[in-house]
Amino acid sequence: MPEHSGAGPAVRQARMRSGLTLRALASAIGVSVGTMSAIENGKVALTIDRLTEIARHLDVPPAHLLRPQPEVEEDAAVPTAAGDWRYFAELDLDPALRAAVEVFTEMGYHGATMRLVATAADSSVAGIYHYHRSKQHLLATLMDLTLHDLESRVIAADAEGGAPAERFMRMVEAVALYHTMRRDLAFISATEMRSLEEPDRSRIVAMRRRLQDRLDAAAVAATEDGTFTTAHPRDTARAVATMCMALPYWFSATGPMSAGEVARQYADHALAMMQAPPRVQGH
Repeated sequence: MPEHSGAGPAVRQARMRSGLTLRALASAIGVSVGTMSAIENGKVALTIDRLTEIARHLDVPPAHLLRPQPEVEEDAAVPTAAGDWRYFAELDLDPALRAAVEVFTEMGYHGATMRLVATAADSSVAGIYHYHRSKQHLLATLMDLTLHDLESRVIAADAEGGAPAERFMRMVEAVALYHTMRRDLAFISATEMRSLEEPDRSRIVAMRRRLQDRLDAAAVAATEDGTFTTAHPRDTARAVATMCMALPYWFSATGPMSAGEVARQYADHALAMMQAPPRVQGH
């Protein structure tokens, strides 16, 4: 059966335009994230059947993946306050970081080794150490990237709102959307805080606290203006954030609801938990 080894870059560009993550496409076609990454990097040739399957999931003609496409701007991955916080392009991770995401997600930080990361990155251990001095450095780098990306989106969502209740609703939607669209990074951030060492741990904790404080402030303001009627706005805001952080445990891009639909549903759940009147809950 004919194989196509030059389709990788076009597959990656089409996937980025579709909004699918690497993991989502890998799951849809039944391969590992490592194999999907190898396909996009041109290290694995595609049979015409596999090419057709990928094209179907990306909603493009198979021939579209056999010719070069215009580059997608990587800068769109992280929005500014004036940007679109609902848009998720592929993050520009180096091979070691991309491999670390895969290995940490599947093995956990303590089960991972630099050799496993090197294997997933199709590199030598020495090659990984050349750019990242330790496994701890890989984890801290991924945590920093995750929190900066998430915070920028929450700030943009906050700025898009008007009244405190609307600001709170949009921020919850942004947090929930992040935990579905950046599922692996969010999962690592939620489960491996215990593995993070000082001084990085204190810095990441402070960033997480800033995010929670922003949610808390909007919830308290909405309570003070009478829109929310809960007696415990701060406690409820923390419960809402925890609810969003659990999304990576169960959300699947191949499930019955899209990431956007789940995020909007979680914003509605949050308003109900804040005991907002029906007119607010119905937006």
